[in-house]
Amino acid sequence: MKAVTWQGKRDVRVEDVPDPKIQEPTDAIIRITSSGLCGSDLHLYEVLTPFMTPGDILGHEPMGIVEEVGPGVPDLAAGDQVVVPFQIACGNCWMCLTGLPTQCETTQVTSEGMGAALFGYTRLYGAVPGAQAEYLRVPQAQFGPIKVPEGPPDDRFVYLSDVLPTAWQAVEYASIPEGGSVAVLGLGPIGDMACRVARVRGAGRVFGVDRVNERLRRARARGVETYDLRQFDNDKELVEAIRGETDGRGPDAVIDAVGTEAHGSAAARLAQQASAMLPRKISGPFAERFSVDRLAALYTAIELVRRGGTISLTGVYGGMADPMPMLTLFDKQIQMRMGQANVRRWSDEIMPYLTDEDELGVDDFATHRVPLSDAPHAYEMFQKKQDGAVKVLMTP
Repeated sequence: MKAVTWQGKRDVRVEDVPDPKIQEPTDAIIRITSSGLCGSDLHLYEVLTPFMTPGDILGHEPMGIVEEVGPGVPDLAAGDQVVVPFQIACGNCWMCLTGLPTQCETTQVTSEGMGAALFGYTRLYGAVPGAQAEYLRVPQAQFGPIKVPEGPPDDRFVYLSDVLPTAWQAVEYASIPEGGSVAVLGLGPIGDMACRVARVRGAGRVFGVDRVNERLRRARARGVETYDLRQFDNDKELVEAIRGETDGRGPDAVIDAVGTEAHGSAAARLAQQASAMLPRKISGPFAERFSVDRLAALYTAIELVRRGGTISLTGVYGGMADPMPMLTLFDKQIQMRMGQANVRRWSDEIMPYLTDEDELGVDDFATHRVPLSDAPHAYEMFQKKQDGAVKVLMTP
C-alpha cells in the first residue's frame, strides 16, 4: 500500500509499505477514505525529530471502511463506516472506565514513561504505524472505532478522530461560566474549533488571537472578536487590549492552542534545533532531559487570564526543563488543566452537533483536500501557512 513516511527533518515521502494484517484478536483493518493533517504532525516534521525513526508512518486522524476484524471485535463488521480516535485504548481498564483513555493502562508506553499509545506519533507513544495511508491496522478495535451513519460526506464525522474532541475537552477544561468570556490563543484547527465549541456551549464573549490572515478571517466570520498579534508591539499591549474589554480583569478563561510552536525564546528554539542535529543515540535522551519549550503563548495566557480564572492547555508541549512563573500562578490563584483529548469520553456528547444543521461548521472546515500522493507538498504548505491552509484532508 501507499503511505506517508517520515524520513528526516522536513522530509516526508509517499512510499510503498507492506499492507497491515490482523495480529491480535482485537484488531481491525480499516480502508482509509479520509485522513487529516494535524498541527501535531508538524511537531514531528521538525521539533520532535529526535524521537522519530526513518520509515515511520505518519497520521492520526483517520476515517474509513472496515475491511476485516479479529474474533475479539464483536461490534464491528466489514463494511461499517468508522472514525478512529488518535489514541489506542482498551475501554476496560480503570483509567478508561474513569474517562481517561489517553492514560489507558493496557496500552500505556511504560518503557518511555508515557500514556496510551497513539497512531503515528513517535517511539514515545509506541511507534504505531499511522493513518496517512491506504489501510490502517487498528489495535483495541473492540473499543476505539466510532461507527457513524452512511450518507453524509466524510467531512461531517472525520474530525471526531481528534479536532472535535480536542477542542471540546479544551473548552470543558476551561470551565467558562455561562455567559462568561474566553480568550483562545492560536486559531489553527484546534483553536478555531475551540472558539466554535465555546460559542455553542454558552460563552458570552470569545476572543481569538493569531497572526495569520486566513485564520483571523475564519474566526471573525463566526462571531469571534479577533486580535491580530502583528498590530501590537508586544504581548503586554495585547493583554491590555483584551483586559479593556473585560472590565479590566481579563477573561474568565484562556485556552492555549499554540503550544511549543509559539513565537518566543530564541534560546529554546536553538535547544530544539540542537537536539535534532545530534546523533540519534543521544538526541532523544538530550531532548527528554534538557529540552525547553518556547513558552510565549503560555506566559501570555498566565498574564491575560483574570485572577481566579482557568487556563486550559491543549497545544503540545514537550520540554522537561521549563521555567514556570509559579509565584504568579499562585498569587493569581489560577487553575490549570491540560492533556491529550480523551476522545471516547466526549464523542457521544459531540455527536448531536453533527446533524444537518452543522452548528460547528464541519462541512466546510477543511481548506484543502489533496490526494495522498501530494502529502509532501501538503506538509510544506501547512508548515509555512501558505495558500490559506488551515486544515488539510488527504484522500488515498
